[in-house]
Amino acid sequence: MARSLGVSPSTVSRAFNAPHLLKEETVSAVVATAERMGYVPNLHARALVTGKTGLIGLIVPDITNPFFPPLVRAAQRAAETRGLSVMIAETNSLPERERAHIASLAPHCGGLIIASSRLTPEELRHVADSTRVVLVNNDTEGVARVLISSASALTEGIHALVARGARRFCYVGGPHRSWSEFERRSTLEQLAAELDLDATYHRDESGTYHEARMMTATVDCETDAVIAFDDVIACGVLDGLSDRGLRVPEDMALLGCDDALPVQTRPRLSTIRLRAAEGVTEAVRMVTEATGSTVDEERVLLPGVLEFRETT
Repeated sequence: MARSLGVSPSTVSRAFNAPHLLKEETVSAVVATAERMGYVPNLHARALVTGKTGLIGLIVPDITNPFFPPLVRAAQRAAETRGLSVMIAETNSLPERERAHIASLAPHCGGLIIASSRLTPEELRHVADSTRVVLVNNDTEGVARVLISSASALTEGIHALVARGARRFCYVGGPHRSWSEFERRSTLEQLAAELDLDATYHRDESGTYHEARMMTATVDCETDAVIAFDDVIACGVLDGLSDRGLRVPEDMALLGCDDALPVQTRPRLSTIRLRAAEGVTEAVRMVTEATGSTVDEERVLLPGVLEFRETT
């Protein structure tokens, strides 16, 4: 490339690694020549010189859950704008797999984004002491984190259902180690105490449609409204209620969370739209803009938006 352009190899290198040191027309000429010659930077070779791999590690609990693919896509796009790539690992919500992925990714990545971690706060702080880490949907003090929150929208939704006459609520929760599960269940618990509501609680630990559908057989038919941990569980509840001859929303209202599957249900699912893409984009910014070997603590809260549709 240098011979083709009639410049030094160091000028070509600066065009990719420190373009602000060169004239704009020089950078444009180098980039155009790179495209013409089909040049692609060798990340492994670059890492030998710079110590930076150009990778961000993204760890998620369940890649099959509809909440996570858009989050992964947003992370990839945010990383690409910074000239980086994303390495993805799935834990199946198992703490031991999460620990193994952290250990294997940390030495090779410039930073880690851990979504919905199942580790203890002590473990996460220990990792953050030596690695650039940003948590998504885990509110561990002392660690940089982005919280994609449903609390305010869920509060709004429960108040609206109460205003329409609902007094008996049922919550069908998800994995007990999930911060989102804690936030959603505790929101209903607090409002039930404040508003003198009757609330019962079930848990779909697997987070699957099939378990939620079977579990619906235990929901009291006198329940006015069901709150589901996420839209996958809400779909199972919707079909389980239909199996019992109960109509939604005529006999029982249903509110999901995530806004992952609204167009795939009939009636269309009322839910809480969460800012997952915006949240992980912010996490990429935080981990890449860190100047030291760790990320300074920052707590970013992104509230969701209530979407009342046909199931309420």
